[in-house]
Parts: sequence; C-alpha cells; structure tokens
Amino acid sequence: MRLSDFDYELPEELIAQHPSEKRDESRLLVLHKNSGLIDHRHFYDLPEYLHPGDVLVRNNSKVIPARLKGIKRETGALVELLILKRDGDICECLCGNAKVIKLGTVIEFGDLLQAECLEVRDEGIRIFRMHYQGLFLEVLEQLGTMPLPPYIHEKLEDPSRYQTCYAEIPGSAACPTAGLHFTPELDQIIRDMGVEIAEVTLHVGLGTFRPVKTDIVEEHKMHSEYYQMSQETADQLNKAKAEGRRIIAVGTTSTRTLETVMNRFGRFEACEGDTSIFIYPPYTFKAIDAQITNFHLPKSTLIMMISAFAGRDLILDTYRKAVAERYRFFSFGDSMFIDNE
Repeated sequence: MRLSDFDYELPEELIAQHPSEKRDESRLLVLHKNSGLIDHRHFYDLPEYLHPGDVLVRNNSKVIPARLKGIKRETGALVELLILKRDGDICECLCGNAKVIKLGTVIEFGDLLQAECLEVRDEGIRIFRMHYQGLFLEVLEQLGTMPLPPYIHEKLEDPSRYQTCYAEIPGSAACPTAGLHFTPELDQIIRDMGVEIAEVTLHVGLGTFRPVKTDIVEEHKMHSEYYQMSQETADQLNKAKAEGRRIIAVGTTSTRTLETVMNRFGRFEACEGDTSIFIYPPYTFKAIDAQITNFHLPKSTLIMMISAFAGRDLILDTYRKAVAERYRFFSFGDSMFIDNE
C-alpha cells in the first residue's frame, strides 16, 4: 500500500489547540463499522453504547516532562533532548541539533543534570548516560517541560490536561490521548452499569508519533516502545474472551499492547517487553472487539491502524464527514468510538 492511500484534507482551523473545558464534553462520533452508520454525540453519552460485561482496557502510562534544553559542554551549542525511553540511568533520546552530538559528547542542564552520549544512532537518536543527584523524576520535574505535539501552538495553562485522569506509571513522551475524555465521574457511571475497566501500560514514544517517511507503507519500521501487562489484567481479559464479552481498547496504544500480547502467546499473559508492532490493512485483530480513539494525522501509523480495524474506505469517508461536521482533530480534539455493531 502507498502512503497516499491514507491521506485526507484537513483545514488547519480544525486542529484543536486546547482541550475541551470539561473532559467529557468533547464530541463523540460513533461509527458502527458493520453498517457504516454514524451517530453524532458527546463523550458523556458513551455509556449508552456500552453493555454490562464489556471490558474497557486503557493505558495507565503517565507523561513525564521529557523535553530538556541544555548546552554542549565543549562548545556551548544549544541542544534539545526528548527522552523516549529510560532504563535506570540510560536514556534513549531524540535530539534537536543532533549533528553536534558525537560519541562522548556531554550535554549540561545547569548543575542538576549532565547527559553523556554513549551511542549514536540514525534519525537523531542518541543513547545517553544521565549523571545527577537524587531521584531522576524529581530532577526532570525541575528541568523538563511537557512535550506537547508540534501542531499545538498555544500554551497549555494546566499541564494536568495533557494527562489522563487515571495516569499512574511515569514514562511516556506523549499522552495516550484517547483517554483524555474520561472523568472520575464518568468512570463511576461506567463501573456502576457493570462494565469492567482493565489497565495496561505502554510508554508512548517514537513508535506512536514518528512520521512515516517511506512511500510504501510496508517498508516503514516502527520504533519499539515498552509495554507491560499484569497477571490481574491477563486473567480478567482471558475470562472475558472465554465468556464472549467485548474487549474495548481505549486508544491505539492499548490496542498495540493487546495485539502484541495475543500475537506473542495466543492468549493474554502477564508479560513485559518492547513492542514494534505495526498494524495496517489487511490485519486480523485477535484481541479487541471495539475501540475508542481520537482523530489522527493524515498518513500516520495511527490512521492506518484504525483503517485496518474498520476498513480504509469507511474510515476516510468518516473522516470527511467529521471535517464537514467541524469535529476537532488530533491530541486535544474530539473522540471516536468504533463499535462492532
């Protein structure tokens, strides 16, 4: 397939620059993928489309202040790092001004943090050893900033609005934004009607938001991201599968985690590791029955994933209708529920 197969026209003014005033007041486009019918609702209407026994699976990863601005010790050149992955004191980073960062280069961020380059990789990726005192996340809180996507040009006054209300495990360089529409009150309504909520972890990194640069889709290589599934979640999902209950993924990152585990084991298992799964048409989904997702960038791996789930022609036609209805797009935009009915 060609990259142009996943393109669509989007007026710039429909790219949301700020979140809805109240999370669950964002609009919700419900796409019934079997019939192609569409309902135009609000996110607080979601319970009307859920059934007792459904399992919502969401990504509990928390965005860290992963963007750092420092200077090269030897020359004073300005350098910006975006932390993509961390394993103890070793961090994989996407670097601005990467050409000045060689093996052994030290980047200084005031007196609190120094980053020593251990490995040079392609496409601006570098591996650093971080030198600091105390707790790394506390150092980041002092030095780092929230890594908002480049298409958001307005300042975010409240950084908590770029976190889901259930974010728990620090590690993401970007928010799993499909979950931004949930509120604790809506969670309670969903639980009270007999819908179960399960959690997985996928730390969002370059694999999720890296642009596709190859004209042939199949030639794109996904960057790996860390994921984890607990025994409790695995047991909960296996039971739901055995009983024929729906598993509904909240977001593409939850979908990638669930499909990774099913492809690896043929069932849900407690596990962790790195995934570079790339889902595009045609693909047979093994884990999920429905999904909640935002409206994604043209030519992105995310629109390819939902096209694999609901069909490319149906998704592109639905996106055209969403544009005509003036839905808000991308991270702070409106939501879509693709059901199996």
